[in-house]
Amino acid sequence: MSLTVFYRGSKVKFGIKLSRRRMLSLAGLAALGVLAVTKPWQAGSLDLDQARQNISKEQLALAAQEQAVQALKADTEKKLTAMTIYLGEMQSQLRRLDALGQRLASVAELDNGEFDFNEPPLLIMGGPEVAITEAPAVDARDVIERIEAMMGELSNKQKQLALLESVMMSHHISAESYIAGRPIEKGWLSSQYGVRKDPFNGNPAMHKGLDFASLEEGAGVFATGAGVVTWAGNRSGYGKLIEIDHGGGLKTRYGHSKELLVKEGDVVTRGQRIALIGSTGRSTGPHVHYEVLRNNKQIDPYKYVYRSAE
Repeated sequence: MSLTVFYRGSKVKFGIKLSRRRMLSLAGLAALGVLAVTKPWQAGSLDLDQARQNISKEQLALAAQEQAVQALKADTEKKLTAMTIYLGEMQSQLRRLDALGQRLASVAELDNGEFDFNEPPLLIMGGPEVAITEAPAVDARDVIERIEAMMGELSNKQKQLALLESVMMSHHISAESYIAGRPIEKGWLSSQYGVRKDPFNGNPAMHKGLDFASLEEGAGVFATGAGVVTWAGNRSGYGKLIEIDHGGGLKTRYGHSKELLVKEGDVVTRGQRIALIGSTGRSTGPHVHYEVLRNNKQIDPYKYVYRSAE
């Protein structure tokens, strides 16, 4: 290899001999120089990419945590809603039990403070004073389990009380089922049992009941004996009708009501308000069409209406 240099117009020529080994060494030095120049820029680029990746990971982690917090909040709200519903059901059950207990105490003629269902019980308590900080921690799951257990206990007590009511009422049903009295408090007998002139066409027709008229539409219609409601609804000609089975083959019917206050299957007592006086069906004005049936055949109710109750 030769190298020519011009110095002040003079030409100077040098001759350089490089072996293969020296050529490789020079190439290596040149490569190191290039790496030394480019390395700082590449290192800066790598640090920036790593920082961006770290920020992205943190953002994803924060988003996941936010979703977890939202899910926990929603789950807590659902549990609180469920607990509120449970408590409302318990309060409703307790009110029903109070009403049922009061009825049983009245029927049994019990005069004892233990059976006073109209007022909350007098709380007479005792025991050493303990700070609230010493109370055990409460788990939400334990609270829900206790509420469910209480609901089951209340349901069981309600069934027992209902059975007790049925047993107690059976001792009085024979006397209460005795049919007597009028189905209204105020009003007058406007149509007798038997053949009469039809009020719509004027032709003779058989009237199989008594009509008790009233100037006060919406006044009460009362059962004339205890029994089970076997019909509560519309029937052709009768309008809104109630039929009560009193046992022993006797039934009573109350027609043309404005509104029915009982339903099929209900057990009613004598004197209970079962409907409101109206003029539904084939009627010319507010009144009660009252029937008494023996073995499913209408008979004259007159003797039942004007006899005294046992």
